[in-house]
Amino acid sequence: MGHAALKQEVDTLREYMKELSYQAMRTEMSLARLSEEMLEFKDEMREFKDEMLTFKEESQRERRSMNKQWGDLANRLGTLVEDIVAPNLPRVAAELFSCPVADLFGVRVVRRFGGETREYDALLVCPEVVLVNETKSRLTDAHVEGILERLAEIPRVFPEYADRRAVGVLASLYPDASVVRRATRRGVLVMGMGDETMHVLNPEALQAGG
Repeated sequence: MGHAALKQEVDTLREYMKELSYQAMRTEMSLARLSEEMLEFKDEMREFKDEMLTFKEESQRERRSMNKQWGDLANRLGTLVEDIVAPNLPRVAAELFSCPVADLFGVRVVRRFGGETREYDALLVCPEVVLVNETKSRLTDAHVEGILERLAEIPRVFPEYADRRAVGVLASLYPDASVVRRATRRGVLVMGMGDETMHVLNPEALQAGG
């Protein structure tokens, strides 16, 4: 092999080794960068897992707190009437009976007549209608029939309102749909919890009630 040819092969081999060395260096840098990114990712995942654990613990605490609050609320049905149901009755009267101002509105109304006593969770009297409210922790079909009996005796208990239509308003936080349907057929309004406050679930009951 001639000197010139040998020199060319050596130069080619030198260039090849240089390129190989360069590629090896790039690979090593890439691996180092990847290793650093993996460490950062592991740190981020550890932080994420810690955050999720904290979130889970906070959610559990909030759920326990909320359950306790609802339990306290259910155990204090009287407060449910005063704080949640009763304040919405004037709005119901205004919206459904065009009665912006009631002649009488009271909570825990007690009426004595002829040696007997009747108590109503809430009572609202308008020029043409008397709203009689009963609030229960859980509504049943028996409550629908029970309030109808209470309405039937309104002319006797309140003779001064005998010429006014008596309408029953049953209330519960989350009434069962079957009870709402029965109440609708019987002309009894049912109030339940909406997104923000109590509202009438079956205004169409007024048509059935005449």
